[in-house]
Amino acid sequence: MAAFRDMEEVSQGLLSLLGANRAEAQQRRLLGRHEQVVERLLETQDNAEQRLREILAMEEEVAQSLLDAKERAHRGGVELQQLQEELQKAGEEDTRVKASLRQELEELKEIEASLERQEREVDEDTTVTIPSAVYVAQLYHRISKIEWDYESEAGMVKGIHHGPSVAQPLHLDSTQLSKKFISDYLWSLVDTDW
Repeated sequence: MAAFRDMEEVSQGLLSLLGANRAEAQQRRLLGRHEQVVERLLETQDNAEQRLREILAMEEEVAQSLLDAKERAHRGGVELQQLQEELQKAGEEDTRVKASLRQELEELKEIEASLERQEREVDEDTTVTIPSAVYVAQLYHRISKIEWDYESEAGMVKGIHHGPSVAQPLHLDSTQLSKKFISDYLWSLVDTDW
């Protein structure tokens, strides 16, 4: 504003100079003053343009920051929605898995109860049907690892002993050997390192 007032003064001075037809010195003084005013005006214009550029740069920076913030908010909203959908799916899957596990647990309980019933039935059946002599013979076979030849002639003890390294045949005559000797001999074949 001051620059415009100065310019107005210079213009009025020029008009009065021209009107009064004054000397050249006054004209030079006014022209010098006019140049100063123009320089101040140009300087003020440059400063104003510089400030305008700075303001525009700041506005652009603020606008870009705002756009970036909006974009981040949008992406955050999309990500949040995706996470909520995943959480919902996980919850549904968890519910399905729990229901499936409950069903499997019930089935396993039923199978366990059935197996316990069958085991009791088998225990009852084996207790009733296996005579004690057969049980003792099976037990002796497992301990001694002797495979008996039940078709041998009377008075002969025959079989195969499956020892730790090789199988060896058994052929004992009970008419010539005492029962104690035969028993001691057979027990001597049994590995007692258990």
